[in-house]
Amino acid sequence: MSAWVLPDHIADVLPSEARHIEELRRELLDTARGYGYELVMPPMLEHLESLLTGTGEALELQTFKLVDQLSGRTLGLRADTTPQVARIDAHLLNRRGVARLCYCGPVLHTRPDRPHATREPLQFGAEIYGHAGLEADQEALQLALDCLKASRVEALTVDLADARIVRSLLAGTGADGARLAALHAALVIKDATELAGLVKDFPAATREALLALVGLYGDAKVLDEAARVLPRLPAIEQALEQLRWLAGHVEGARVSFDLADLRGYAYYSGMRFAIYTPGASDALVRGGRYDEVGAVFGRNRPAVGFSLDVRELVGVAAKPPLKAAIRAPWLDAGPEAAGLRAAIADLRRAGETVVCALPGHESEVDEFHCDRELARDAAGRWAVRAL
Repeated sequence: MSAWVLPDHIADVLPSEARHIEELRRELLDTARGYGYELVMPPMLEHLESLLTGTGEALELQTFKLVDQLSGRTLGLRADTTPQVARIDAHLLNRRGVARLCYCGPVLHTRPDRPHATREPLQFGAEIYGHAGLEADQEALQLALDCLKASRVEALTVDLADARIVRSLLAGTGADGARLAALHAALVIKDATELAGLVKDFPAATREALLALVGLYGDAKVLDEAARVLPRLPAIEQALEQLRWLAGHVEGARVSFDLADLRGYAYYSGMRFAIYTPGASDALVRGGRYDEVGAVFGRNRPAVGFSLDVRELVGVAAKPPLKAAIRAPWLDAGPEAAGLRAAIADLRRAGETVVCALPGHESEVDEFHCDRELARDAAGRWAVRAL
């Protein structure tokens, strides 16, 4: 095998795309900062038991593992940043009130989570700790929408669900872990035949409610239908009421519901959302409430947030207009050289990109699309003129 061939689902990012990714990263972080979110930078690797405790257990198969040559302990390369941020909130910040935190950094997956996906997402996320009310849910959802709008992504659809609905229906059924996983998978893909076989020995009311979930997706009428066909359990009634409230507070996007959507079910304890746009193969953003995320670290605080892959976002985000550069000659000596260097320095301090054409390379490909050049005017001064 050639030495330059990369592993499957790992790729280099070339200049044009890398520039777009970096511009998006800055826009996302600036949007979060505008809401009062503080940036944190968790390490890329940690002791494995720290990464894979609590809600992190669901990431075990996605986590690369290696041995630390200093301590001999097993380390893990993070597959998701949320457990790390929960640790930071619980042990390092240890605030009594609300903490708004955001992050943006690479994560690694042992396998792609869907066809054609990268195993090295650049994960951006924002999370609120310390507030159990719907206000935090609404803020997280609106911030996610504003992040996509800042990235020039349009025609957004917010899909709402709530983990409490399925949890309430399955409570007391005695289903083991393998059966629960199969149930969740059947609900996600809406396989009514598979689901019917899995719930055939459940109580009649539970069986009928789970089968009804398969068809509970669409517009706001879904909530009315769910209230009619699902058992009148307090958690389900509260979930439906809160979904209706959240839907009424969504701005700038179409709202739909899919009450059987359980992707990431081990993570979430309440409301959850996904945001879609035409042209994307899957949801651009996934988020929701995960109040148990910090329990393993000794602080079971309310928590809600979301994350997205910036590298995936690049595929659907409109590119911003390229800020064209200025081309300058190369002078190494002579009376004009000092003046040229001073002119270039002034332009760069003013925020301009100045590309010096190295000797013999004046006609090569111009990645920055220079539309101006630095040249001497009639008075002998260095000045910018259009090409």
